[in-house]
Order: sequence, then C-alpha cells, then structure tokens
Amino acid sequence: MLRMFGLAGFGANAALSYEETKELARHPSAKVRRSLANREDIRPEVLYYLAEDESPEVRRSIAVNANTPAQAYLLLAHDRDDKVRCDLALKISRLMPELSQDEHDRLQQTTYEVLEVLARDQLTKVRQILAETLKDVTAAPPGVIRRLAMDSEPSVAQPVLEFSPLLTDEDLLEIIKSLPVNGGLSAISRRKEVSSRVSDAIVTADDVPAITELLANPSAQIREETLDGLVEGSIQVEEWQSPLARRPLLPRNAARKLATFVADSLLRELRNRDDLDPETLNEVTEVMHRRLGDDGEAAYNGAATEVLDQAAMKMAAEETLRTVRQLHADDKLDEDRVAEALGTGNHEFVTLALAIKSGVPKRVVDRVSSAQSAKGITALVWKAGFSMRFAVQLQTRFAHVGISDVLNAKDGVDYPLSKDEMEWLIEFFAT
Repeated sequence: MLRMFGLAGFGANAALSYEETKELARHPSAKVRRSLANREDIRPEVLYYLAEDESPEVRRSIAVNANTPAQAYLLLAHDRDDKVRCDLALKISRLMPELSQDEHDRLQQTTYEVLEVLARDQLTKVRQILAETLKDVTAAPPGVIRRLAMDSEPSVAQPVLEFSPLLTDEDLLEIIKSLPVNGGLSAISRRKEVSSRVSDAIVTADDVPAITELLANPSAQIREETLDGLVEGSIQVEEWQSPLARRPLLPRNAARKLATFVADSLLRELRNRDDLDPETLNEVTEVMHRRLGDDGEAAYNGAATEVLDQAAMKMAAEETLRTVRQLHADDKLDEDRVAEALGTGNHEFVTLALAIKSGVPKRVVDRVSSAQSAKGITALVWKAGFSMRFAVQLQTRFAHVGISDVLNAKDGVDYPLSKDEMEWLIEFFAT
C-alpha cells in the first residue's frame, strides 16, 4: 500500500476507489490522512469518518473541505482544538450567503445549530470570526446575530451592532437598555440607519462618545426636541459642537443657539452653510458680526486670542509628536493605542501615528484625510501594519468618509485591495 499510495503519488490526486479511500483513512501516517482529507473527490462518509481523526491537522482539513457533509459540522463545532473551531467558524459563516435556496432549506437546520454552538464558544477568536463574517449577511440566523450583539467582548459585539441589518429597533433598544459592552453604543450610533427611537435611547444613556458618533452620522434621525437638548448640552460638552454645526438640515433654533457660543471657526461654517433659510442665515450673520467685532477693540481682542490659541496648538502638537515617537521607540504604538486616541478625538495623534508606522510624511496622511479617500485610508492603514477592521473605523471617524462610500473588509477580515493597488495609492497621494 505504501508503494501504491506513496505520498508523491497520492499528492497527484489520482482517482481513488472507495475501498482505497477507506484504507487510506485508516493509514498510520497523519500526513497521508490529511492529504486524503484535503481532497474534494472523496465520499461524504469518509470525510465524516475523518472528522473524528486523532490528528487536529486532519480535522482542520475536514473543517475547510468544501464537500464535508453538514452532519460533520456538529462534531467539529465541539472539537477540542481551537484552530479547528476557528476554521469551521470561518467556513460556515462564509457558506451562508453562498447557499442556493434549495441548499439553504436543506442545510438550514444543521448549519443554524452549528452557528449557535460556535456563537457560545468559550474562545473569543471563534466568536469574533463569526461576528466579522456574519455582520452584514442577511441570511444569517437572527438568534445568532442577537447573541453576538450582546457578547461581553467588544471585538465580537461591535461589528454586529454597527453593521447587521438583522437587528431590529426592538433588538437595539433592548441592547441599549441592558448596557452593552464598551463601545457598543458608539457602534450603534454609526449604523447606516438609526431611527429617532434608537437615537433617543442613545441620548438618554448619556454616553458622550456615542452621542458624538450619533451627531456625526448624517443618516441618523434625531428629533428636533432631542437636538435642541444636545445643543444646550454642547455648551459643556465641546466635542458635540463640531458635528452639530455640520449636521444636515439643522433646525433654525439649533443654528441660532449654536451661533452664540461655538468657536469662531465653527461659526464661520454655520455662516457658509447653503441649507439655512434666509431668516436664520441673517440671524447667524448678525451674531457673527457681533462676536468677531465690527470695531477696533473687538478685532484687536480677537486677533490677540487667535495668536495665543495658535501658540498653544503648536505646543500641544509638539508634545503629541514626542509622545508618538516615544511609543514607537518602545514598540508600544500598536492598534489599540491608536484606537484609544481615535476614541478621544485626538486626530493629531492618529495622523502622526499613521505617518510614523507607515513611513510616509505627515503631509501625505493629511492629504489622504482631507480627500476623504476610503481607498487612500485603507492603503495607509495597511502600510502601517494595522487590521482592515481598524481601516473601516478610520475611514468614518478619522477621514469622515460617507457611510455609503466606506470600503469594507473582504470576507469580513481581509483587505479588499491588492498590494500593488495599495502601494500605487500611497505613491499617488505622495506626489
């Protein structure tokens, strides 16, 4: 048998009889059994038999084999080896949107049971793979999606909370009421569609970063009464002022109130909006003239304040640069540290971190961000050595890419652009 089915000959994928496959499935060499498990011309019962093989490498091959029978999935879902379950999670979750209707009906019960088991897996990585891959799949089991959305790990819950179309308003309201994981409310605030009911619940939860994300989301529906309350609150919470001043269809009362206290730069933005009615525009203009000063003293005070502000900004920028360089030297400038800065709105830190990690000049990062280029940001994040999941966050929260223009991950985790394309994008913005 070893001469007839040696490793070299076996690797050539020569046709095998049923009796030969059964004999090879019991072969003492795990390498031979794994080669058999990789084949897609093997009878389902043989693949099922190999799903209980003593070698985890053989079982991993069975987990990803396209012809593995659905009955074997339940065995593998309870496998003692973490890598087997991770491979199975990726295989099953990718399989869901690819099933035809007939296949979907035939395999639905089994695959749903497997997904339910994997969604309760003790290993975070298994649940994270499910969440990343199923986050925007409409054919996913609603019960599995709800379980993942309420997971105790942010890396599992957040992708589903932000992207899954299967979560209803009732689901979201229940999750908000149950105090979701850290960052969960912010993820909900970034959804492509946020109803006024959900917006009210987020505001009631009084989560400052989540409300900031909500205000920055142009598709989020926010009642005028709720918006008025946030305008009042932004006197104390300054990070709300910028997204408020930029919100589409800003109500008249909100625009008038904002004009009385926002920074001069935002006041000018309010004045230059093209969606304010003439009466509101005149009122904002009058406030602008009063605040910026029509007489010499007011103009002098404004100029003096601007000089002091510029000096303070320069000192802060220099301190941030020192911090980023030191973290890089200590090998601590990782994705979590940059994400923390992003969460606090420290865009200067994020800019410098991307520049240093990717090895491109800061002006290139500024140019990509200003262009609101989804592909450009994706290329920068790849060059910096960070994940595609983080690239999606930076597109919306750093470069302010519109929700409909966001470049999502391929298969939930991979970069959707080729290496050559991303290198070209970086060169393009650098010239």
